[in-house]
Amino acid sequence: LINMHPQILCSGPAAAVAARRVRNILGAVLGRDGWMWRTHEVKLLNTSSGDTVKIGEISYKLKTPKNPELVPVKHISDSLPQTVAQHLRWIMQKDLLGQDVFLIGPPGPLRRSIAMQYLELTKREVEYVALSRDTTETDLKQRREIRSGTAFYIDQCAVRAATQGRVLVLEGLEKAERNVLPVLNNLLENREMQLEDGRFLMSSERYDKLLQDHTKEELDSWKIVRVSEDFRVIALGLPVPKYKGNPLDPPLRSRFQARDIYYLPFKDMLELLYSAGPNIAAERVSQLLSLATTLCSLESSSLGLPDFPVDNLIPALHVLNSFPMLSSQQLVNRLYPYSSILGKEGRTAVEGVLSRFELLDGHRQAAASAILSVSKTTDVEGHADVTLRMSDKDITFQVPAGLKELRPPNSSPTFISTPSHSQLLSEMMQSHMAKDICLIGAKGCGKSVIAREFAEMLGYSIEPVMLYQDMTARDLLQQRYTLPNGDTAWRPSPLVTAAIEGKLLLLDGIHRVNLGTLAVLSRLLHDRELDLYDGTRLLRWDRYQTLKEQLQFTDEQLKESVPIHPSFRVLALAEPPVVGAGTSGGGGSRGQQWLGPELLTMFLYHTVTPLAKAEEMGLIQGLTLNVPTEAAEQLLHLTHSLRSTNDPTAQSLASSLSTRQLLRICRRLSQYPEESIAHAVNKACLSRFLPSLARASLEKNLANRSIRNIDVLSRVSPGSIKDGLLTIGKVSAPVYNAKEKMKIPDVLFYDNPQHMMVMEDMLKDFLLGEHLLLVGNQGVGKNKIVDRFLHLLNRPREYLQLHRDTTVQTLTLQPSVRDGIIMYEDSPLVKAVKMGHILVIDEADKAPTNVTCILKTLVESGEMILADGRRIISANGRLNTIVMHPDFRMLVLANRPGFPFLGNDFFGALGDIFSCHAVDNPKPQAELAMLKQYGPDVPDATLQKLVAAFGELRSMADQGTITYPYSTREVVNIVKHLQKFPDEGLANVVRNVFDFDSYNKDTREVLIEALHKHGIPIGAKPTSVNLAKE
Repeated sequence: LINMHPQILCSGPAAAVAARRVRNILGAVLGRDGWMWRTHEVKLLNTSSGDTVKIGEISYKLKTPKNPELVPVKHISDSLPQTVAQHLRWIMQKDLLGQDVFLIGPPGPLRRSIAMQYLELTKREVEYVALSRDTTETDLKQRREIRSGTAFYIDQCAVRAATQGRVLVLEGLEKAERNVLPVLNNLLENREMQLEDGRFLMSSERYDKLLQDHTKEELDSWKIVRVSEDFRVIALGLPVPKYKGNPLDPPLRSRFQARDIYYLPFKDMLELLYSAGPNIAAERVSQLLSLATTLCSLESSSLGLPDFPVDNLIPALHVLNSFPMLSSQQLVNRLYPYSSILGKEGRTAVEGVLSRFELLDGHRQAAASAILSVSKTTDVEGHADVTLRMSDKDITFQVPAGLKELRPPNSSPTFISTPSHSQLLSEMMQSHMAKDICLIGAKGCGKSVIAREFAEMLGYSIEPVMLYQDMTARDLLQQRYTLPNGDTAWRPSPLVTAAIEGKLLLLDGIHRVNLGTLAVLSRLLHDRELDLYDGTRLLRWDRYQTLKEQLQFTDEQLKESVPIHPSFRVLALAEPPVVGAGTSGGGGSRGQQWLGPELLTMFLYHTVTPLAKAEEMGLIQGLTLNVPTEAAEQLLHLTHSLRSTNDPTAQSLASSLSTRQLLRICRRLSQYPEESIAHAVNKACLSRFLPSLARASLEKNLANRSIRNIDVLSRVSPGSIKDGLLTIGKVSAPVYNAKEKMKIPDVLFYDNPQHMMVMEDMLKDFLLGEHLLLVGNQGVGKNKIVDRFLHLLNRPREYLQLHRDTTVQTLTLQPSVRDGIIMYEDSPLVKAVKMGHILVIDEADKAPTNVTCILKTLVESGEMILADGRRIISANGRLNTIVMHPDFRMLVLANRPGFPFLGNDFFGALGDIFSCHAVDNPKPQAELAMLKQYGPDVPDATLQKLVAAFGELRSMADQGTITYPYSTREVVNIVKHLQKFPDEGLANVVRNVFDFDSYNKDTREVLIEALHKHGIPIGAKPTSVNLAKE
């Protein structure tokens, strides 16, 4: 073993230690296969009778492919590692036997690349299909398409491969739902299959036998089709008990011959890495590789550590090659962000391994770096020269760039650079030269802003794709639609157009998507290749050009293949994984570990660290002018003390005070400097609906910082309109001149001070351009407040009510069929965006949060893609777009989170993109005045009893003694009844409300006691009579 790498070893005692280490590691790694192999070489022989490929002693005769554009190109590297040659030789043996193979092994592109290398070597056409949880049998056998009013069956990959003699490559068998793949069982075993259109596929031997007795015409009339003898299946899958997925079905498993494709052996991998990073000290390379192999060993996986992405070492070394001053630990963090994935034990384990291989050199300050300049490269198209200053050296390197003009760093008015952000941007530049990037950061910490700045520096157009939980592979790649004449066709998704046009694809919320759906993208991210449902293939730019040269084809002849633009890059945004989370639904997302071994191989990871206090202060003062300094300092002091504690309650409070939320508070303080900070913080955290523990903790923190809540229930004057100016309290706004009068709500509303205060508050935020979220219990008048508010402002509204079955499609479009064609009608949301109306979204917490989260891009960037391919944008731009009207606003209504309400946690998932207002029942005095207006003839004593009793019940509900929060709506209903039928006794009428609780013994006793106390004799028994003491 030692003779393998004479160049690693130095002399002296260190050499002996190193030699022992190498032996120990390699012993573990190579123990799998031992190395008693003969070496095999791959040869291509040209003879008169045709070309032959030989691997070792096994030879395969080449045939000329019918469709040469389907043969993979540029997959074989110049130097073939010996292990790969072994695998290829084995596949060739199985191929000569006519057997189907299953390549099993850890995640990463290696299995696919071996399959493609084999097909390129033997000049076979490929039908590739990435299985996902949405794959159905129609994706494999036949799909119906409508052409001029008639349904046709179009052959899909498996049938095309069988009849044309291609090789079917099935990737990701563990992703397919159970019982989908048995469709292929008979095709694998006997090469037979019954098709939907009545044809029958028959194996070549039987077909040829029949041909001896019958003519081809007869067989055609019986609809029998011959399966080519060259048809083979290569399946690629992960071993399932170790990785997530569905286990292999035994009958399916028995039809495949398996081969374990483990990572390349140490020595082969080391040679590859040396060629990737020729400027790096050999010792550093072997340390990194040793780390990777250790973290992939069985011992590590028993500790619960995810596999290290070995295949990503090559791009990482490209980066290290240009920046040798990067510390190894910085590099490891990008490949394997262990501090965000693992809990405390896992981190200690990884750091132990790091120190064992002397890779803990990053405790000294990470090499500071900043971007100096970005300029278009003159000689290479689609690239930019970036100059970074790193540890006092200027380094210039080339990265892919977009098609727009580049913008010099730090020249954007909306982006305030802070030291940590400029450091992050320069690190992203380094990774950008090698691979796609993923940014991990908590919500509201500025991921999207950094991504936008990064794109503008490099002249990229951004294509934002908001990912949600029940997204299917079709939503990601291509969707069905109908042409005006009723034919079915496929529309490419934004993701595909971004790849063809060379944009920067922004995958927002990669932590939400199901892994099985995301797997469709792995080939795009690794190889820049993609097969679409309509048969189009996207190829990497250089592979496409090679194909064209080799075959002398024009673009017209290659119209099934489309080149992916060389500038195309993917930037993913995600929230940090919940460490150690089981299945608890953390904030509506799957609270599970989304960052597993498969995703680790797809990106290089960068973490957005929370801002330091001084940086955040600079940011706030840069973005909101004239914000009162003292107030901002108090606010930041509070936020940072909450963020730095280990108390989980305080941590969850701090998450509602994200940078985004702080900027919103400061924008408001700069307009209305007299507001109290306590009010702003309570509003941002919705403290009215926090559990008692969290609320106490927040109050304690506010008191420690001596932030007092000035409780002013000043007489807010009812909304008055003078000379086209609406005034509520101290705030005034111009009354809107609406075109559509019938859409302006008009509602019975009795003014009371508390509701007017909420409206004054709403008006302040409304004038700042915020979208509002009103949260409250049932029956506190959220709808009435909103309708009254819009009535006073004279604004037309569009109304949407959400429910359990709301989907992203129904939010944006309502499909209807007219004359056999699907027509899409705009939903209220789209109408409001077009016309500049106010969109009122009611019951927002009833829809699944993965649906409502698509409102985020609409609120944040003013962009959103509709189901019919149009998109909403904020400024006028391209074709097929809807420009967002400047007057468009959203007012969202939701119940408070938590029992007894059954909704989802809308506030937890999306609270920080809206300005939140808690709505409560009116205070006793105000409630009394309001009830008098509803029941002018009801005696005052009765009303006072009711108000007092309900006041007590509400305070009980707040303390958690009873579950149901009794609201104003219930009291109003009682008063209306008494007004109409004054002869009925009070005890009888209140049963309208309390009979719901008549079967719950405990609640009933509590209620009766409370009502008796206030002189409402409900459910009185003889035993309830208490005599006065003498």
